Amino acid sequence: MPAVDLGAIHRRDRRVVAAGLVGITALSWAYVVYLALHMSSTLPTSAMAMPRWQPWGAVEFALMALMWAVMMVAMMVPSASPMILTFTTVQRDRLAQGNAVVPTSIFLAGYVLAWSAFSLIATLAQWGLHQAALLSPMMVATSPVSGGLLLIAAGAYQGSRLKNVCLSKCRTPLGFLLTEWRDGHRGALLMGLRHGAFCTGCCWALMALLFVGGVMNLLWVAAIAAFVLIEKIAPQGWPVARVAGLSLVTWGGWQLLGAIF
Repeated sequence: MPAVDLGAIHRRDRRVVAAGLVGITALSWAYVVYLALHMSSTLPTSAMAMPRWQPWGAVEFALMALMWAVMMVAMMVPSASPMILTFTTVQRDRLAQGNAVVPTSIFLAGYVLAWSAFSLIATLAQWGLHQAALLSPMMVATSPVSGGLLLIAAGAYQGSRLKNVCLSKCRTPLGFLLTEWRDGHRGALLMGLRHGAFCTGCCWALMALLFVGGVMNLLWVAAIAAFVLIEKIAPQGWPVARVAGLSLVTWGGWQLLGAIF
């Protein structure tokens, strides 16, 4: 009987999962781009654009929650790919040892579920800003003061201990799996949820900055997604976070001074 090339099997599984992640990310970005272009081309009459005088109904709330959830998938799945691929490799090793395995999609589902919970919170925040007439139709904070405060808060959080702990969990896939491993489908879902929770704890303040540059500003969305990816895969992620934090605090302070004077 010919020997089984486990290395080739691992590489094949990783390629299959990587292709799936690329497909999910591409579809999510396509949806976000479509919404952004649709909104910008139909203002101010589009129902999705939601001018400040138009109240939200259940349908509008559900559509906005969906938009946030898909946007989080588009922005966060690339930076979570090292963890997801490592989970795939560990599962293949367990199969080679005769253990039961769980599809990687279960782990991914837990991760997406965690960010979906954040999306609901973001939708509620957007609804509050909308009700207070503090948000433009393209979902940009209309008050320079609120924008400056958001920048300062996000910058300060970049240097916090909680940010450091969460970022460390996100940057060490194998270490996370060794300390958080749980067997079975339920265990994989819980691991995905926990990893998603750490990523949310790491990046929620950065996502709040979407209200500063515009939730539907594609360049701003892409810039934040790119920074999140760099922060997680760069050799020195923590210094990157601190430098960005100082920059955000400076930017926010400058914006506040401009609003005051």
